[in-house]
Amino acid sequence: MSNSHQLLYPKLRQLDIRHHTEYGRPYLLLRDPQQITEATLLIPQPLAAVLAFFDGLHTLADMATAFQQRHHVTIPVDRIEELVTALDEAHMLDNERFATARQQALDDYRRAAFRPPTLAGRSYPSNPKALWQLLQDHLEGADHIEPLAPNWERPVGLLSPHIDYPRGGAVYAQIWKRAAQIVQEAELVILLGTDHYGSDPFTLTRQNYATPYGVLPTAQPVVDALAATIGEEAAFAGELRHRGEHSLELVAVWLHHMRAGVACEVAPVLCGGFHHFLYNGQQPATDPLTTEVIATLQQATRGRRTVVVASGDLAHVGPAFGGAALTASTRALLRAADDELIAHMFKGNAEGFFQAIRHVRDQNNVCGVAPIYLTMRTLAATEGEHIGYATCPADDYNTSVVTVGGMVFHGKTGD
Repeated sequence: MSNSHQLLYPKLRQLDIRHHTEYGRPYLLLRDPQQITEATLLIPQPLAAVLAFFDGLHTLADMATAFQQRHHVTIPVDRIEELVTALDEAHMLDNERFATARQQALDDYRRAAFRPPTLAGRSYPSNPKALWQLLQDHLEGADHIEPLAPNWERPVGLLSPHIDYPRGGAVYAQIWKRAAQIVQEAELVILLGTDHYGSDPFTLTRQNYATPYGVLPTAQPVVDALAATIGEEAAFAGELRHRGEHSLELVAVWLHHMRAGVACEVAPVLCGGFHHFLYNGQQPATDPLTTEVIATLQQATRGRRTVVVASGDLAHVGPAFGGAALTASTRALLRAADDELIAHMFKGNAEGFFQAIRHVRDQNNVCGVAPIYLTMRTLAATEGEHIGYATCPADDYNTSVVTVGGMVFHGKTGD
């Protein structure tokens, strides 16, 4: 289908869309999670409602008519045409122009020697010595934590935050210090990270991850086995999201630090949300793909000293996440909800953990549902050890927060 035809029937790509206020006026801020383009667009709130018709089925004239019928406001077709042009030039439409740019970006990504640490120099120091000092300062603040001696008859699991280091540094330090000997002796580390911008259940990459300390080689046989289970096309459809996704990068840096810069093989996996299970009446425990992926991960752990890391934060609540401002009473309810999830993790109860999320339709926007669940299931976890918890501010008014926690999961092989 030609690009000109696609502009007559424009279809919006999956984008990061957020509410934004500029000079007191409401907008939608559009960004590209795959970073095919670094452009951002501000769409005025009244015009933003037109985006609901960018589904590949409506012409521009159809949009104007449907908009008038629904909102009782007339919008000129040429205004919609200007919007289409801006979106197309920013590669935000699902069309031939975007496909060409995406393929070029994918080729460049795969040809590179490694995935560079995209947050280095922005979220944490790019200089290895400065980074070492920063993380060591956090570790020294957790000096009461004793490293756990592993029993390598079975794999070990961790829950680590993936919030930024300034806010989550204390919890990062507690969990990674407790796991110091574990990660130093590990031969394989499976990284299961929240995919913040993708709906694909599992997204793989064969690219190596780099940190300021060097390169962590990707365990290609593990990725190959997962790709065979998921299906090659589905497994790599959103691969470019690995370029900018912080959930894997921030834990990879801690892993490399705790190993004093010594590399080990990692299997980086982005995990989409479980939100469809909240509404469709199904369960991840009986989902064929989820079950097969867990079995593949269990097979990968056999015969190797393996650590499975769930990279996930807990609640995201308040106006910054589309909710009401927190009060003393709602903060207490939030802590009680987190304590319930932690209690299920403490028991290694993956199904209880998910049902607690499902019972409230994930009203607290728990960011790590899929990685945490998959880690417990992969380990057939029998118990957990709760290490660290923090409530982190998420706006300038102390009305929004992110909560984070750490866990060590003791599991058994999936025989």
